[in-house]
Amino acid sequence: MKKPPVPLDETVRLLSLHSLRILDSAPEERFDRVTRMAKRVFDVDICLVSLVDSDRQWFKSKQGLDACQTPREVSFCGHAILQEQVFVVEDAHADERFADNPLVTGDPSVRFYAGYPVHTADGQRIGTLCLIDKEPRSFSPSEEQTLKDFAALVDDELASSAEINVDELTKIANRRGFLQVARHLLPLCGRNKLDVELLFFDLDGFKALNDTFGHKAGDEALQMFAKLLLKSFRESDVVARLGGDEFAVMIAGKRISADPALSRMRKLAKEKGSSPSQHVDWSVGRVKFDPDVHRDIEGLLSAADNRMYAQKKPAKLNDPLPMTITGMRSEDEMVAYALETHPELLPYVPELLADLGELGSDARAITIILDDLNPTESASAVDLGCGKGAVAVEVARRV
Repeated sequence: MKKPPVPLDETVRLLSLHSLRILDSAPEERFDRVTRMAKRVFDVDICLVSLVDSDRQWFKSKQGLDACQTPREVSFCGHAILQEQVFVVEDAHADERFADNPLVTGDPSVRFYAGYPVHTADGQRIGTLCLIDKEPRSFSPSEEQTLKDFAALVDDELASSAEINVDELTKIANRRGFLQVARHLLPLCGRNKLDVELLFFDLDGFKALNDTFGHKAGDEALQMFAKLLLKSFRESDVVARLGGDEFAVMIAGKRISADPALSRMRKLAKEKGSSPSQHVDWSVGRVKFDPDVHRDIEGLLSAADNRMYAQKKPAKLNDPLPMTITGMRSEDEMVAYALETHPELLPYVPELLADLGELGSDARAITIILDDLNPTESASAVDLGCGKGAVAVEVARRV
């Protein structure tokens, strides 16, 4: 077995690695997403983000392997960081450098290895993104380029370790993080003839929810919607909050479809509770990437955004918006009903609750018709008339 040589700039390299303060840190989705995608694209047993320390290689992200680290002296990655190119071992059994390596003769039984260096912002090679398989295989120049592209995603995440691209409220990627990943993912999928679909989500009735119940309820709605996306889509899909109440999901693969995930979303949404923030609905625009139509990720986002707004059904100012309330006495019941029918009615919920209490048992059903989305004066339910108000109320009394 040949131990990996020590690089000439080892001291500077280790200083760069340790300055990131990433060794022995918890797993992070931004790195795990890359290893999941790479493992699936290359169809290998193991994919790792391996950081080469002074006497060990430690895995920041790992797919298909239980170990958290191995000694540097038996590492393949210790060899890979010596060069600025893909390091490939097609069959470790036939390679005298590794034939008697304990990682080859024992668990995890390495036969094939391909690794490309990952770097700090100053260009130091601190580790690799590597692929491992238990069967020997060749590795084409096209596959080498794809591995480099995946490694570039890891480089981006390492460079942003001090400036995390995660939305503080929802704990998913923010717009900057989403664009950073997508700009690498689109050309990568193009070269590997993988389909890409972008979904652009916008929450319906979010402004009314914020205005009526405050920003706390709005924040809860955003957090719950982010969790709904994560539960519904695959772990390898890129989920992000672009800003405000806008979210995006990018899925990639062969013969992909977002239909199963959207069905799961609707099913999970029906299990929501009674708080106002759990009743926000959404609109979504879906666009499949076409390099002849979309120049870049910004063009794809714009197309999906336009598709989303085209599918929305905004209320027309001259169209009455009826809401019938029967047997409702709690704020939660009324809010849920309003949100699922016409969010524009949310501001009237407190007044309606007061009116219902005043009407008592005489109110069998109340129908509210909103004639103007910007009312200047609203009529009381107990007035039983329209007057100058924007809310016309009819009460069906018990017979």
